[in-house]
Amino acid sequence: MTSFKPVTHVIFDFDGLILDTEPAYDSIYEEIARQHGKEFSWELKVKFMGTVERETCRIFTEDLGLPVSPEEVFREQQARQPRALAGCALKPGAERLVRHLVGHGVPVAVATSSSAESMGYKTTHHKELMALFHHVVMGSSDPDVKQGKPHPDIFLVCASRFPDRPQPHQCLVLEDAPNGVAAACAAGMQVVMVPDPRLSPDLTRGATLVLPSLEHFRPELFGLPPF
Repeated sequence: MTSFKPVTHVIFDFDGLILDTEPAYDSIYEEIARQHGKEFSWELKVKFMGTVERETCRIFTEDLGLPVSPEEVFREQQARQPRALAGCALKPGAERLVRHLVGHGVPVAVATSSSAESMGYKTTHHKELMALFHHVVMGSSDPDVKQGKPHPDIFLVCASRFPDRPQPHQCLVLEDAPNGVAAACAAGMQVVMVPDPRLSPDLTRGATLVLPSLEHFRPELFGLPPF
């Protein structure tokens, strides 16, 4: 059996892990691609999953060969966000796990590539849950995050903002995207991945542990209080 190292702090990704925003984002990019006579594919989505918003738009624009700039695509997707993102539901097992960890005194935080503006739309109906996190680092808005995922910056910044400033090996990251897993590994942290079932197994190999859902997560494997 694989042995995991005990941790003291847990850092959550947000999109696709805590909140089911992926279908909403898919619809946004499908609309933008369609208005330019292009098709938004799963393969393209995998390339930019987990990246900061402007980098997402750059990859999207260049990959499809759109006759507009990445900045124009960025503005288009921003304009669609309020309508698309406000009604997203929580992913299975997310709230139970967060409340369990907080209830047992485990420090938790969020490290998301989203901007403060888009997080405002997404968390409209989830403010009580978000209040449980010690802090939220938003990669598309935070000046301390110099490079987005797959670079380690966001997770190192997130760890540094806990009052006791844990070392990377003391932090466990929960992620759904390959870029996020790569970022966590680069930061020197263990990472539990809950991938989209369509994702190739080849893109999950960097994870410490791969699960079909947060409902299957066993905190005791990492020295955390069991359910």
